[in-house]
Amino acid sequence: MRIWRLNLLVMILATLLSSGAGKPSGEQPLSRIQIHKTTLALHDSAYIEASPRVLGLQGQNSEWVTLQYSHPSPSNDDWIGVFSPASFSSSICPPENPKESPPLLCTAPIKYQYANYTTSGYHKTGKGSLKLQLINQREDFSCALFSGGLSNPKLVAVSKKVTFANPKAPVYPRLAQGKLWNEMTVTWTSGYGINEAEPFVEWGARGDSQVRLPAGTLTFSRNSMCGAPARTVGWRDPGFIHTSFLKDLWPNKMYTYKLGHKLINGSYVWSRSYSFKASPYPGQDSLQQVVIFGDMGKAEADGSNEYNNFQPGSLNTTYQLIKDLKNIDIVLHIGDICYANGYISQWDQFTSQIEPIASALPYMIGRGNHERDWPGTGSFYQNTDSGGECGVLSETMFYVPAENRAKLWYSTDYGMFHFCIADTEHDWRPGTEQYGFIERCLSSVDRQKQPWLIFLAHRVLGYSSADFYGDEGTSEEPMGRESLQELWQKYKVDIAFFGHVHNYERTCPVYQSTCIRNGSNYYSGPFGATTHVVVGGGGASLADFTTVRARWSYYQDHDYGFVKLTAFNHSTLLLEYKRSSDGRVHDHFVISRDYRDVLGCAVDSCSRSTLAS
Repeated sequence: MRIWRLNLLVMILATLLSSGAGKPSGEQPLSRIQIHKTTLALHDSAYIEASPRVLGLQGQNSEWVTLQYSHPSPSNDDWIGVFSPASFSSSICPPENPKESPPLLCTAPIKYQYANYTTSGYHKTGKGSLKLQLINQREDFSCALFSGGLSNPKLVAVSKKVTFANPKAPVYPRLAQGKLWNEMTVTWTSGYGINEAEPFVEWGARGDSQVRLPAGTLTFSRNSMCGAPARTVGWRDPGFIHTSFLKDLWPNKMYTYKLGHKLINGSYVWSRSYSFKASPYPGQDSLQQVVIFGDMGKAEADGSNEYNNFQPGSLNTTYQLIKDLKNIDIVLHIGDICYANGYISQWDQFTSQIEPIASALPYMIGRGNHERDWPGTGSFYQNTDSGGECGVLSETMFYVPAENRAKLWYSTDYGMFHFCIADTEHDWRPGTEQYGFIERCLSSVDRQKQPWLIFLAHRVLGYSSADFYGDEGTSEEPMGRESLQELWQKYKVDIAFFGHVHNYERTCPVYQSTCIRNGSNYYSGPFGATTHVVVGGGGASLADFTTVRARWSYYQDHDYGFVKLTAFNHSTLLLEYKRSSDGRVHDHFVISRDYRDVLGCAVDSCSRSTLAS
């Protein structure tokens, strides 16, 4: 047994950050593990066993595994790590300093949990059990028992391999609107490259004959990453990301689809069947419901990977949306998507978490600092928040109808709504390419057909009472509303949504820091000014408000939640803020107006007129 473990261990390998691991950020739990410091402490009487060892026999993409383990010298610092692939090769990431020996392990686990998590007497008996949820991530798994805590791990025992019956299967479809209103894209992940199989979607109107449509395939390598940990311990092969474009959809019609791969030998691999409802014609007068939030992140149903109360609201937000799925038409997640922060495996975890939503509704994303920012890579902010991903994951894992996904700003229509989504990790100031896009997006909408004009961005370019802004003597990102407020006012943007600040806040209709109208739950008549809403409480750890409240701040909530917009018709729009914990409405307001009210003048919004008759 000991020889078997030693041989497996040698295969379990090697390297990372030989120059030293980065300091834990407190935001990505896996960053706490100093995996490159791992040493061997194998013991004949220590073991860890996992069952079942073959998962997904009924086609499932996730399944619970029970671990049984024993350690002759237990402590409360002992922990379990799940690794995938189950075996590693030291050639994957050689030491950066040739004078140093390669570390034993160079790849972080995909999840971890303390050995005493569900066995309170573990530190006395050395025996414990644990249930963990695994998802299909294209490779096999092994579970390892460590002593020494997260900062000085000592490998005590390794389980035999666990695998899914079909690890390469197509999984986790993500719908998104295409560049035209009657186009839907479907993106998914698989283990099949173009030399192994042909990817396609079989789809059609519900009840009609189905047709097959080919899909494009993308992937990326470690060299596409800009720095650690994405390029080192956080790296994991992303598999292949496929996208197909379903075109010429009939408005409001139900469609079914399933993902397929035709293998070289002529056999087929299929996903299960899914369905979606096509978008309404732009301007169509019907009930239309939109959910908006930012900063949700991922969380684990088995309780693993939790750190410092980070992202405890993520699952609640997800569950509330799934519960209300029949009453939602489209979702907009405005940045800080999964907080992988360079640990690539977490993107699979996130797409699995949102699959019930994203497979049935267009799931549109914006980009935040935790997807894009990295020094020297063209991001507006020169910080390391992306963990070395520098935008590659968000640009590849999700489709957006941008002209250039490296510049992730775009517009999209849904019935009576026109959405303008900005990319705050690129410069938005007057004279820039993005400023030109924002003005074109706001000015091009026909308000008679699409009366509800919505601006969205990750960082707060408008107003926020976050304490970290207050500490800098401001209530926004530098040069935020100073650059854009005249556009919002000129084109009469109804609501501007922002994430980044992890709470909920609503302003009065405000322009130049002045309430043009008092805050209220009901507005009627001509446009006064844009209402600004911070909705960054999707799941990441909450942010505090300043102690002094600004006059423009009408409603604040230090909790997790999301916004639901309901357009009843061309004259009535309802905003509801719901807490993720209970799904109940804690703030709301209604806009009621006619088209002539949209045409009416507001402060700084009227074009010139002539005295001629």
